[in-house]
Amino acid sequence: MIVHKQLTLDHLTFDLRCAGDPSNELVILLHGFPETNHMWIPLMKDLSKKGLYCVAPNLRGYSPGAQPKGKKNYTLEQLGSDIVTISKALGKEKFHLIGHDWGACIGWHVAYEQPELVLSWSALSIPHLQGFGEALAKDPTQKKMSSYMQRFQIPWLPEYKIKKDNFAVLKRLWKNCTKEEIADYLSVFQKKGTVTAALNYYRENYKILKNATKTQILDDVDVPTLMIWGEDDFAIGSYGVERCKDYVTGDYTFIKVKGGHWLVQTNYNEVALAINNHLDKYRSSLN
Repeated sequence: MIVHKQLTLDHLTFDLRCAGDPSNELVILLHGFPETNHMWIPLMKDLSKKGLYCVAPNLRGYSPGAQPKGKKNYTLEQLGSDIVTISKALGKEKFHLIGHDWGACIGWHVAYEQPELVLSWSALSIPHLQGFGEALAKDPTQKKMSSYMQRFQIPWLPEYKIKKDNFAVLKRLWKNCTKEEIADYLSVFQKKGTVTAALNYYRENYKILKNATKTQILDDVDVPTLMIWGEDDFAIGSYGVERCKDYVTGDYTFIKVKGGHWLVQTNYNEVALAINNHLDKYRSSLN
């Protein structure tokens, strides 16, 4: 059963979807762009049946009550701090972390900055940010794949194109989603300010990623890490993914699947099995 909750932290109020007994070990699930916490419902239901407490926030900018104006409010540091603050507000000293797309970017940051809090880390699609940043700087294929990030830097025009024809461009990306899922996504993106807030992730952090060969984004991650990547991903090429292992000093498992970027929708069984196995291996209650 999925329960909707709100959690106010200082001046920000986050919308949460929760599943399971709150006394159980915590799993925090982080969505990406252009999605919401709805994407995690099937996995949350499955994991909660195994005695885990699953919490998926609508992230900063996606929760109407946590939508500060200005790109300066969307740094990786602030986005990561939100997750740690949420875990503490839930009364949990440690948690498992799962993230896709921007949720994976945030997850890598949390796993690096707060390793003592993270029991296990599962990244979908996005590799360690140092490897991804180097791919963005060096690899012609990744540069082409990520050209949309550069276009997102332009003021107001990306917002116009995204909203045009009732979000037609996003609906094409959601072709593997259920009608209920799409309705939830639209209900969030149609709210005033959400599209700009979501684009602020790119506008604030793109310059850091593209300068990865000159500046250290993140150092080695020393927590048990699972990396799942679809070999047909239109946004993430193999260059950065292959370098991911070089930046993980904790136990590292890499799984490549025959799929694209939207792994939860297109490769659910493989993803769920891999994450289940990973969590089972590192659950503190089983060790």
